[in-house]
Amino acid sequence: MNTNSQNSSQRILSIDIVRGLTLLLMLFVNDLYMPGVPAWLGHTEMNYDGMGLADWVFPSFLFMVGISIPYAIEARRRRGSSDLAIAGHILWRTLSLICIGVALLNAGRLNPEMTGITSSTWRWLFYLFLFMLWNNYPRESRYALLFKVLKAIGFIGIVVLLAIFRAGTPEDPQWLVASWWGILGLIGWGYAVAAFTSLATRGSLVGAVVVWAIFLGLNCLSSAGVNDWAVSLRPILGTVLQGNTPMIVLTGLVTGTYFMRSSHDKRRKMWTLVVAGVVSIVAGFVLRNWYIISKILATPSWGLICNGISLLLLALVFYRTDICGRTRYTSLLSTTGRNSMTTYLAPSVLYSAIALLPFRLLFYKQPDSALLAICGSAAWAIAMAYFSILLEKLHIKLKL
Repeated sequence: MNTNSQNSSQRILSIDIVRGLTLLLMLFVNDLYMPGVPAWLGHTEMNYDGMGLADWVFPSFLFMVGISIPYAIEARRRRGSSDLAIAGHILWRTLSLICIGVALLNAGRLNPEMTGITSSTWRWLFYLFLFMLWNNYPRESRYALLFKVLKAIGFIGIVVLLAIFRAGTPEDPQWLVASWWGILGLIGWGYAVAAFTSLATRGSLVGAVVVWAIFLGLNCLSSAGVNDWAVSLRPILGTVLQGNTPMIVLTGLVTGTYFMRSSHDKRRKMWTLVVAGVVSIVAGFVLRNWYIISKILATPSWGLICNGISLLLLALVFYRTDICGRTRYTSLLSTTGRNSMTTYLAPSVLYSAIALLPFRLLFYKQPDSALLAICGSAAWAIAMAYFSILLEKLHIKLKL
């Protein structure tokens, strides 16, 4: 299911803009050469009580995943899809995200001697086949047969890459391991919980809030070490039982459901976002008395503070664009926001190709020049946003 789906008459421009801004920041912090930039731009260490810019960016993206879910489900219902068909689509998208996340997470573990190709080559081929398989090909086209062939090649290519993958040593050969599922895997788990919640509650705002509260409680229990009874389920359901990722995506679901179902005028909706954002941040700092603010530990204090920042940012952009009508200089962000998965993954294809070059192309990654490193990563992020727009014009757009 494409969580970017919104009815044109209901489209809230600020949602696309904030999603696009979040993606640009994700590309920026992912590209940063941390030895050469201020620590507050990156991630904090596990047991450090605090957060940097990079610690907020990913939960903001999770929030935006959740906010679009009710619109996507409603769009499918309008097209005549049954709840069973929608559930099947949610399951397929979840499994796709989890499998891709696990595969990419393991690329760094690859043993080139045992696999037969280098990690960079394996990763580049995986991205290539990924785009071939999950590309959103035109439905009505004289090239329909070619598109089917490309999808088949993509599927076979991924199967072959997974089959030949080997890690470890000849004495102790290993295959893929789940570990923490990777970024896309976490998105998949959070998306599954929120999407099935929206489907099961028939888009009920109260139902979404209740499920959100349950997962906030799970996050508190997990961070306190109370749910150790579920240790046998952790290898598979650890992300769900920990509660943090689903709670953040569910915050977006509650917000999106409120926007779609509420009859409040735009200004009241904006102030609701402001109040919810402030309350969330205050609650996060209250919980800090028991849980440190830590992204790596996925504490509830960190999750609530990130939710609050996301809500306040959305309120600010909503006021500027949807209430005041000021949309100048927003086209890049809104277009990027409508093409989220392609924008996020396309640069990885270039990274993998660059790694194969015999010379250093990303010259700005310098430990002794913070300004050069920061400006270089900012330029890279903007260039990648335009790159994804170019790919869309070439009908290359992931359907994930």
